Order: sequence, then C-alpha cells, then structure tokens
Amino acid sequence: MKTGPDFAMVASLIGDPARANMLTALTSGRALTASELAQEAGITPQTASSHLARLQTGGLVALEKQGRHRYYRLRGPEVATALEGLMGLAARAGHLRVRTGPKDPALRRARVCYDHLAGDLGVQMLESMLGRHLIEQRDDTLFLTPQGRHAMSKFGIDLTLLESSRRPLCRACLDWSARRSHLAGTLGAAILSRLFALKWAKREAASRIVSFTPKGEKEFAALFGSPEAAGRKLRC
Repeated sequence: MKTGPDFAMVASLIGDPARANMLTALTSGRALTASELAQEAGITPQTASSHLARLQTGGLVALEKQGRHRYYRLRGPEVATALEGLMGLAARAGHLRVRTGPKDPALRRARVCYDHLAGDLGVQMLESMLGRHLIEQRDDTLFLTPQGRHAMSKFGIDLTLLESSRRPLCRACLDWSARRSHLAGTLGAAILSRLFALKWAKREAASRIVSFTPKGEKEFAALFGSPEAAGRKLRC
C-alpha cells in the first residue's frame, strides 16, 4: 500500500499482547493509571510506561494529568469501536482465550463498551428498537424515526443536545460476545447514562459489568423487550 491511511502501523500497536490487554481495559471508558494498566497487562510499570508512550504517539490513547496523577484513556469512541470489532472478528475466527473467569457470563450479559451498553442486553435493545420501528436501517446507516424521537424524549433524553455533537446519533457497534450489533453513538451513550440515573442499573466497581436491579430488569424489558418480540434484526 503506497497511499492512504497506514493501518499496518495501528495494527502493530494493537497487536502486541501487553498493549492489547491495556487497550481492552480502557474500553471500559474509564481513565486508568500506568500502574493499573501494568497490572492488567501483567507487566512492570516501567514496561507499561514504554508501551503507553507508543500508544499515545500512535494516537490510540490520550494522557490526562490531575495534580501529580497521570491517567490514560482511549483517544475517542472510534478507537473503542475498532477494538470491539477486532474482538468480534477474533471470536468468529475461533481465536478465543482458553481460560474463562467467573465474571464471563455477567460480562456477556451486560457490560459497558466505552460509554454505551453492550452484551446480550445491548443487542436485545437495538433489535427491539428496530422491531418497533424506533430505529430504521438504510444500507449500513441507522436512523432514529419520528416514533423513536418521541419514545426517547419521553424516556428523558435531550435529542437536541445529542445532535449538536460531531459524533453520530445512532451507530451499530459489533458485539464481540453476541456476534451481533448493539447501539453506539451519542444515543447509545445517553440511554446507558439514563439507565444509571434512574438507578435501574449500576456499574460494578472496577469492572465493565452492568448489573440491573429487579425493577430495572422489569422496566428495561418493558422498553426494550426480547429479541423474539422485536421481530427484526440488524442486517449485517
């Protein structure tokens, strides 16, 4: 490839196992210290600092300073999207971790993907919104319908504010565990924030897992029923 974006450089940054583990930890949307990321990667803090410097230079992570503390986060949602897509590709190709942990079922059910809901419930939500014609798909693009705008406003989401962002309002994000798409974009982020604000769900400490309360389960099911009830899936 002589012209165009140098994706080989980005791929080489992501392809190192230690850096891949650190980037995966940052898909939680949280900012983490070099020491925390070193622990995630199973390497020394000094080695982690070297890796993080390369990721920062490569435009994949950003550094934030608060007093004497230095925190790292993903450069933006497009980095999280690329990582989630690679996880899905690895899963479909059979490149899975041999050992699974006790939290794996909970992660597959509901988790944070940067700033929106992923996992089985995230996929269920998008498929329900498609089935109820709150969202429509045209080619590879998702659009919020007039019915969807009414439903989201009733749910307490300020669409005018969301549409002032440069990020897309609705975007499909391939879910690595379900191998179907969940809802990303500013709307996906706003829905997850609203679930937290209503105390229907909470994020478990030091984890990407999203846990729903019994009331939250009921309310979520009423808004975003089962995929069988939705009757329509995203065309991939």
